Amino acid sequence: MFQTTKPRSRLGSALYICELIYHNSVRAVRKTHGNTFMALFMNMLQTIIFVLAFYFMFQVLGMRSTAIRGDFMIYIMTGVFLYMTHSKTLGAVVASEGPASPMMQHAPMNTAIAIASAMLSTLYIQILSLVFILFVYDVAFNPFVMQEIHDPIGCIAMILLSWFSGAAIGMVFLAAKPWFPTPVQILSTVYQRANMIASGKMFVANTLPSYMLVMFDWNPLFHTIDQSRGYAFVDYNPRNSNWEYALYVSLVLLMIGLMGEFYTRRHASASWSARR
Repeated sequence: MFQTTKPRSRLGSALYICELIYHNSVRAVRKTHGNTFMALFMNMLQTIIFVLAFYFMFQVLGMRSTAIRGDFMIYIMTGVFLYMTHSKTLGAVVASEGPASPMMQHAPMNTAIAIASAMLSTLYIQILSLVFILFVYDVAFNPFVMQEIHDPIGCIAMILLSWFSGAAIGMVFLAAKPWFPTPVQILSTVYQRANMIASGKMFVANTLPSYMLVMFDWNPLFHTIDQSRGYAFVDYNPRNSNWEYALYVSLVLLMIGLMGEFYTRRHASASWSARR
């Protein structure tokens, strides 16, 4: 009320927005637990359990022979990490604060900051989980694991592309969520569960026949996982996927989501959820 605001330069405004995104990202990471280290560990635990579960499942079912020649743990991680990054980012964006959220009553806050914070906090957790698992695996089991990865930069690029595609699809769901909250929640859950199979993380894309390939090649995550294995293994050359498809589809979906979110924000009302 008695606070005077001074006009900021473009650089000052950009730094101010980055500061808001940083603080909101920290809030998103720490909201699961009061202790910082426990909050980080609890966020990382699901990814760690997922990797171990798939490792033992492949061992018990005898599916190691279907994997690519090379380090088996890298084969698991190129599928699980990209799937988890994609799904977690999508879920975080859909669950981020909308235009009618009480958080939007604070003057500096807006939906763009909430969405960016949800995206960055998820990426931070997934990268931290990746570094932790690779470090433990390198120290305890295979001291030459980093040398076995053919192109680490390409693998990281595919992780970022999976993160970006999850955020783009989440933006479409987020724009439709205030209008159809229950169907959007069901569809986003179904999409994340369907990606357990449709992402192609449990098999090699080059071994699929053409009639099965059409069931998976619509999915951007299928392309990023297959491409990441091409970067990770020197003996694997992905023929049935390309990262350009995932990038273009993600850009189109992001533009649709941004336009939908802009329209929704202009028509949002706190009374929309009064009957729910």
